[in-house]
Amino acid sequence: MDRIWVQGGRPLDGTVPISGAKNAALPLMVASLLTEEAVELENVPRLADISLLTDILAQHGVAIEPLGAGGLRLQAREIASTTAPYDLVRKMRASFLVSGPLVARCGEAQVSLPGGCAIGARPVDLHLRGLEALGAQIALADGYVLARAPKGLKGARVVFPFVSVGATENLVMAACLAQGTTVLENAAQEPEIGDLVACLQAMGADIEGAGTSRLVVRGAGRLKGVRHAVLPDRIEAGTFAMAAAIAGGSLTLAGARARDLEAPLRVLAEAGIEISEGPGGLTVARNGARFAARDVVTEPFPGFPTDLQAQFMALMSLAEGTSHIKETIFENRFMHAPELMRMGARILIRGQTAEVAGVERLKGAPVMATDLRASVSLVLAALAAEGETIVNRVYHLDRGFERLEEKLSRCGALIRRLTD
Repeated sequence: MDRIWVQGGRPLDGTVPISGAKNAALPLMVASLLTEEAVELENVPRLADISLLTDILAQHGVAIEPLGAGGLRLQAREIASTTAPYDLVRKMRASFLVSGPLVARCGEAQVSLPGGCAIGARPVDLHLRGLEALGAQIALADGYVLARAPKGLKGARVVFPFVSVGATENLVMAACLAQGTTVLENAAQEPEIGDLVACLQAMGADIEGAGTSRLVVRGAGRLKGVRHAVLPDRIEAGTFAMAAAIAGGSLTLAGARARDLEAPLRVLAEAGIEISEGPGGLTVARNGARFAARDVVTEPFPGFPTDLQAQFMALMSLAEGTSHIKETIFENRFMHAPELMRMGARILIRGQTAEVAGVERLKGAPVMATDLRASVSLVLAALAAEGETIVNRVYHLDRGFERLEEKLSRCGALIRRLTD
């Protein structure tokens, strides 16, 4: 099993090209199920999750081929199967997104209950309630969700009891082929939702309210093909911003957009990190002075993203003062804290809140990644730690960060992958 070796204590300097957003690319790929015409996507990151979804879509009958550098061409001329099997779906939660488009186009879907990172239950009940509101009949059997709408889906008003990115994506896609008008209330507002809506609109969908909590979708008889570029990954950009902050030095994040990162950039600036935006992206710098502790609460967009919580905890472990980090999205997302403590961090967990008392230095140690974002938080801590750190179980990293070691190495980090 691969590991990451890091020799800490070196400032970073250079330019990091920000890849396309995984969390945007995955639903965009699924949207290819809504049309028999070709969907061409540019700026698709090369990640394990992308490869896995490629396998899932292929068994549904989607023809997939590379399209230049960082592109994919997907065409679901005919749906070969409406079943998404356990062996594939169990590995990635986002694969459940095929349920809405399959029911909308074919009148049925049989999808295994999903897997993914072990960061909480994350039930799919909001997806199922929404599909039921659109007229689908839902049954659970042998670990599979069976959804049927033989006469097609019908527009309806769906009010989410709490914000769900996945349920919003699933239902907005399904509503595109439903009869009549669908209104989604308390919808997620993440930039990735906006990217999906923009692509669906280019495919011929009639959608109002992108970027707001209320989406109005007027069903279309059919959608057409499209060529669309995936937006830059705000989580990768935020991660490298925190890498510059924890290691010191200066990084230019090519392609990063400040409007997608307002909350985390504001907190970093308040902590004393220098941030500027230019025409080509963002520059984040720290001149070596110790930064200040700051409190955060994870919230749906435009709040502080849960996907940057672990990275921020690593940063705050070296801050001057004590910070409080409250996790409100997932109930089991502090599993990185004990690993950071192995490196000398002082962290006390009280329910949903982590109290982080900053220390002057961390020390390298063998640590173990527990999920995607936790794994990169340990790499960030290792960049600033004294001595060597070995991060084990880094297959999580490959699910969400494209060429992480290469990008950091080019900016001065001593980092390499160890393969047994």
